[in-house]
Amino acid sequence: MACNDCQESLFKQKIGRCKSCMLQLSFLSLVGWPLWWWLYADDMSSVESIAMMFFCGAFSGLLCVHLMVLAYRKVNNSAE
Repeated sequence: MACNDCQESLFKQKIGRCKSCMLQLSFLSLVGWPLWWWLYADDMSSVESIAMMFFCGAFSGLLCVHLMVLAYRKVNNSAE
């Protein structure tokens, strides 16, 4: 899976390429945010609500990074 540019770390080898990671992050984001909204949106200052927001934000943020790197790689490969 690794190319000559990505020999540095496992993170760079997988980011934007690992479809199972992207599917898992999509599932966790699609389940996590509605669950947070249903259970904790009324009391946003509770510890559980803040923890759930951080977890959902991390899932969604990593998914966005995966998708941005995937788009960047597709654009660069098509230009060559």
